[in-house]
Amino acid sequence: MTNVATINPEAIKQRLQKVFQDVFDDETMQIHERMTAAEVADWDSLSHINLVVAVEKEFRVRLTTADVRGLNHVGDFIALLSSKAA
Repeated sequence: MTNVATINPEAIKQRLQKVFQDVFDDETMQIHERMTAAEVADWDSLSHINLVVAVEKEFRVRLTTADVRGLNHVGDFIALLSSKAA
C-alpha cells in the first residue's frame, strides 16, 4: 500500500473506489466526483463513519473533524486526500 503522498488524484479516485465498494458492500458501485450521500441508499451517518475510518486506513492519514465536515461529495474526498499529500 502506497502512502497518499506518492499518488495523483486519479490514483486516489481508483483507490477510493475500492474503499467505497468495500464499505457499501457493492462491487459494482462506481464513484464520480459529484457523487453525494443522497445517491447511495445505504449511506447514513454510521456508514459515513465507517467510510472515513476505511479511508484513513487505506490512505494512512488522519482526518480531523473539520476535514470530515467539509466533505460534501466524492470530489471533496479526492481533493482532501490530494492536499494531505502536499
